[in-house]
Amino acid sequence: MLDYQDTTNVDQKGIPFTVRSVFVMDPSNSIRLILTYPASCGRNFDEILRAVDSLQLTDSRRVTTPANWIPGQEVIVHPGVKDEEAEKLFGGFRKVTPYLRLTTLKN
Repeated sequence: MLDYQDTTNVDQKGIPFTVRSVFVMDPSNSIRLILTYPASCGRNFDEILRAVDSLQLTDSRRVTTPANWIPGQEVIVHPGVKDEEAEKLFGGFRKVTPYLRLTTLKN
């Protein structure tokens, strides 16, 4: 929880500094991602680019990306895809649990 008495987020008069927000919008002008950083925390451009890569990938393929995913790593087969369809779409997958199936995408 943010403590407004924290001197890294307020000026000498106690007035809060401006936070920085990053908005990622898709071609139809829908906001797809919002990242908000306190004044004391710098933005992480690698994370912003990673999130854009994930959004573009998951829009074009029937997959989702796990936490800390990096392009080229395994992805999660979308829960709405049945096993038979996943086999056809991805040429195979690794079933961790009935609801968690991983695959490596070929370009």
